[in-house]
Amino acid sequence: MNEAAPLPKGNMGEPVARIDARLKVTGDARYPADLPVRDVAHAVLVTSPIARGRLTQLHTEAARAVPGVLDIIAAGDVDGELERPQFGNSGSTSIAPLHDRRIWHDGQIVALVVAETFEAASEAAALVRADFQAEEPSSGFGSPGIEIIPAAGASPLYPENPEAGDFDAAWATAEISIDETYSTPTQHHNPMELFSTTASWFDGDVTVNESSQNVTGWKNTLARQLKVDPEHVRVVSPYVGGAFGSRGPMTPRTAIIAHAARRLGRPVRCVVTRKQAYTTQTYRAETRHHIRMGAMKDGRIVAFRHEGWELTSRPDNYVVGGTGTTARMYGYGAVETKVSLVKADRNTPSYMRSPPETPYVYALENAMDEMAVALAMDPVEFRRVNDTMTEPIEGKPFSSRSLMECYDQAAEAFGWNRRTRGIGSMRDGDWLVGMGCATAVYPTNVAPCTARVRLTADGRIRVQSGSHEIGTGIRTVAAQMAAERLGAPFWSVEVEMGDSSLPPAPVSGGSTSTASVCSAVMKACDAIRARLFHAAVTANDGPLSGLAPADLGIADGRIVAGARVEAVANAMERMGVGEIEEYAEFAPEGSSADAIANLYKGKLEMRMGEEGAKVKYAFGAEFVEVRIHRLTRETRVSRLVGAFAAGRIMNPRTARSQLMGGMIWGVGCALHEATEMDRHSARYVNTDLQDYLVPVNADIQDVKVILVEEKDTDVNPAGVKGLGELGNVGTPAAVASAVYHATGKRIRDLPIRIEDLL
Repeated sequence: MNEAAPLPKGNMGEPVARIDARLKVTGDARYPADLPVRDVAHAVLVTSPIARGRLTQLHTEAARAVPGVLDIIAAGDVDGELERPQFGNSGSTSIAPLHDRRIWHDGQIVALVVAETFEAASEAAALVRADFQAEEPSSGFGSPGIEIIPAAGASPLYPENPEAGDFDAAWATAEISIDETYSTPTQHHNPMELFSTTASWFDGDVTVNESSQNVTGWKNTLARQLKVDPEHVRVVSPYVGGAFGSRGPMTPRTAIIAHAARRLGRPVRCVVTRKQAYTTQTYRAETRHHIRMGAMKDGRIVAFRHEGWELTSRPDNYVVGGTGTTARMYGYGAVETKVSLVKADRNTPSYMRSPPETPYVYALENAMDEMAVALAMDPVEFRRVNDTMTEPIEGKPFSSRSLMECYDQAAEAFGWNRRTRGIGSMRDGDWLVGMGCATAVYPTNVAPCTARVRLTADGRIRVQSGSHEIGTGIRTVAAQMAAERLGAPFWSVEVEMGDSSLPPAPVSGGSTSTASVCSAVMKACDAIRARLFHAAVTANDGPLSGLAPADLGIADGRIVAGARVEAVANAMERMGVGEIEEYAEFAPEGSSADAIANLYKGKLEMRMGEEGAKVKYAFGAEFVEVRIHRLTRETRVSRLVGAFAAGRIMNPRTARSQLMGGMIWGVGCALHEATEMDRHSARYVNTDLQDYLVPVNADIQDVKVILVEEKDTDVNPAGVKGLGELGNVGTPAAVASAVYHATGKRIRDLPIRIEDLL
C-alpha cells in the first residue's frame, strides 16, 4: 500500500494494479488506428472554410491527378447511398455533410479523398478547391441572428424546469441576497489519441475499428445509415486513448468511411487531424447563468433561482440542463429554474466530462461563496447550515449523503483552520495566498447491462461484456467483482471488452460503467455459485451434502461451510462438466420491460440519479490553495485536496486516479481551457495544442485524494456510485473562491486569466 494504492477502508476493494497497466505503459496496447489491416487505403477530409452558406461547386480535377488517388467522395455523392445521420441516442448530430450542399458550420466535411498513401491523400485534399455562396453567420451569445428557444421539452433528457414553492414570495423575505451572472466558455476535447475510423468489408459484413464509448449503439446506428442488418456490422474498440464524452455519440464520419470502403472494395482508414477534430467531433458548449439567492442572517437559504443558457447548433436541440442537479443541492426553501437554448451557426455540441454539472455547479458554488462572504460566514459552515437529507424539489430523501463528512475530512487534511478571513491577508513573500472550497456532486446513474462469465474446473474465469476501457479501469474492477464472487485470485480472471460482438453494455458515459457492468457480472457469478452450491448440497456422499445453499460460501477455489469444505473442481466433476458458463441480464429498478431488448438495439435506458423513490448522488468537497504574484498576477494552484464519498469503491487505486485526473481537469477548466472564436466568421482559431491550453506537469503540484467510507444499498446491486465525472465538478469554483480570497477580485467568467486580475 502507498499513496497511489491507498489502504482500503470499509466497503472498499483491494487496490490491485490495472489488468492492462503494463500494456499501456510499454506501448503494447493496440488502439484502433494501430490495428494492422491488409491493403488499407488512406482517407483525408476536406472541410469548409465558411460557417454558413452553400457549396456551389467543388473543383477536384487537380486532386484527381495526384498519383495514387483512388477516389474522391463529394457533397451530394452519398445521397441515396447512405441514410442521413440522426441526432440523439447514439448519433452526435443530424447534420449530413455529404448528403447536401448546405453549410451549417465552420469545418463541415465537404469531401473525402482516398489514396494509396496518407501523403498522396493529404496532397490531393489540399488541391481540392470549393466555391461557396457565403452568408453572414451567427457565432454565439450576443450575435445577430441567433435563435433562443426554451430547453424544457426540447430534448427527452430535459423534460421540465425543476421548481418548488413560491420564489418571489421567499425572495421578498430574504435578509441578505445576491444577484449575479456567470459564464463558461466553449471547451474542446483534446484526447491524446487522434480520432480515426478504419472500415473493412468482407462478404457483406463490415468491421469498423474506431475508439468508441458505445460499440453497441454505434453498431446499430451505423447499420441504419449503411442500410444493412445490424448483424452484418461489428465495431471494435479495444482501447481508448482519451474519451471523456468525445467518443460517446457517433459522428457522421464513421458512416462516410464505411461507405468509402464499400464503394472502393478495400479497407479505408481516416485519421483526423487535430485541427479538423475541433469541427468534426463534439465539444462542451459555452453557457451563461443568472443566479439569485436569498438567505436569512443565520445563513439559511430561503430562495434560489438559477437561469441558464446553452449554445447549440441550428438543427439540433442539444441540452444538458444542469439545473436538475443544482436545484437539489441544498435545502433552499423555494426554488425556481429555467434553461434556454441559443441556436447559432456552430457544429452540434455534445457530452464532455460531467456535462451538466461542470458549468452549472460552477455558477452555483461561486454564488455559494459570494453568499458566505455577504453573510460573513465561513464557507464550510454556510454549506453545513444548508445541508439536507431531503432534496427540495419533490421532498425525496437522499439514499445517502456524506457531504459534510467529505468537508470535515478534506478541511482537516487541507489545514482550512489556518485560513485567515481577510482579503489578501495571507502572503508568502511576493505571493498572495488564497484558499477556497466548493462542493462536488454527480448523480448516481445506472443502465441495463449484460455479461457472460465462464468458470473452468482449473479455476480460470473469463468475463465478457461489450463495455469499453476508456482509461477508468473497468476491465480491472469487473475482474475484481468476478474474483470476489467466485472466490478466485484476481490474476485468474481474463476480461474481454470493446467489441460489439460481445454481450451488450451501455455507453461508457454518465459514470455508469462500474455500477452497470459490475451488477451484471455479479448476477452472472451468482448464477454460477447457485449451480455449484446446488451440486454440493445434493451430492449423496459429498462433504457438504444436506446443507442449505444459503449456508455456503466460496473462497480460494473451495466451497465452504465452516470447517466443511469441498473443492470447486470436485463439485464440477460430479456435475459432469469442465466449465460453467452463465449469461446475465441486469436491468435497474424502474426499467421498462423492453430495457434489455432495447439495449441490444442500441437504445439506452439510463436510470438517472433523480429517478425513483430516493435521490442518488455522489458527493465530494474540494479545497484549493492558489498563489498569485502581487505584481505580475501569475497564478499557480499550489495545493488541491478532495474528499469524495461514492458508495462502494471497487478499487481505491483506480478510484484515486480518476478523482485526481478530474481535479486536474478542473484546474484546466478554471485557469487554462477555452476555445477562442473569431466572432465575425464563427470560426475557431486556437485549433492545436500549442494555443489550446491544458494543464501540464509544471501546473500541478500537490494533489491529495481522500476516499470517504460510505455504504449505500439503494443505488444498485453492486452498491457503486460512479465517480469518474465527480472529481472535476467542484474544482473551478474552488479556484475562483481562492482567487477572490487572495485578491478580492471575483471572477465569474471562466477561464481566469492574468488580464482578469491586473
